[in-house]
Amino acid sequence: MLDCPRCFYLQIVKKIRRPDTPFPSLPSGMDKILKEHFDRFMEKDELPPEIKDSECKTCKLFNDKEKLKIWRSNFKGLEFKDEKNDVLLHGAVDNILKKGKKLIVLDYKTRGYPLKEDTHKHYQAQMDLYNFLLRKNGYDTEDYSFLLFYYPNKVLETGEVVFDTKLIKLKTSAGDGERLFLNAIKLLNSGDIPKSSKECGFCNWVGKVV
Repeated sequence: MLDCPRCFYLQIVKKIRRPDTPFPSLPSGMDKILKEHFDRFMEKDELPPEIKDSECKTCKLFNDKEKLKIWRSNFKGLEFKDEKNDVLLHGAVDNILKKGKKLIVLDYKTRGYPLKEDTHKHYQAQMDLYNFLLRKNGYDTEDYSFLLFYYPNKVLETGEVVFDTKLIKLKTSAGDGERLFLNAIKLLNSGDIPKSSKECGFCNWVGKVV
C-alpha cells in the first residue's frame, strides 16, 4: 500500500497481483539458519554472542516454542481481525525478546553491504505493525524493536564467509501501526481504484504500453 495504493487495491480487492519477479533464495536460507541458531541459545536460556553485550543484554529470548512456531509461520503468524470490516491482518516475526513482562520484536535482516544512515527507516511500518499485532493479542510491549543486520565481510581461506552484524534499536508505535491498518481498510472499502504511485514501475510500464 505504501509503495503503490493502486497495486495494493488491485491485489486485495480485484485479486490481480503484480507479475512475479526473480527473488534470491539466500535471504530465506539465512533466515532459516538464523532462527535455528537463536533457538539453540534459547534452549540454554542464553543470548547469542551477536546481542549478549548489547542493549538486549537485560532481555531473554521468548521460550514458548509452540507459540513462536505459529508466529513465525507465513501462513499463520501473528493475527488480528477487524470484525466490523472483515479484514484480517497478519505478519510473521523472526524472533521475540522478553524484558520482564513486556515483549520486544527482534527481526533479522540480510544485506550485501554495510548499512546506510537511513537503512533502518525502511522497516518502520513493519515494526509498528508487529507492535500493534502483539498488543491486539493481549501482550504488553516496549515502544521499540530491534533490527539485527547481517552483511558479508570476507571469505576465509577455508571457504567460510564471515558476516558482520549491526544491531539497531528502532522506536516503534502500536498507534502508528493501527492507523496504517485503518488507512488500508479505508482504501479497500473506498470502492474506487486509487491512483498509482508516481514511483511504481509496474504502473508506469502499463501506462506506456496500453
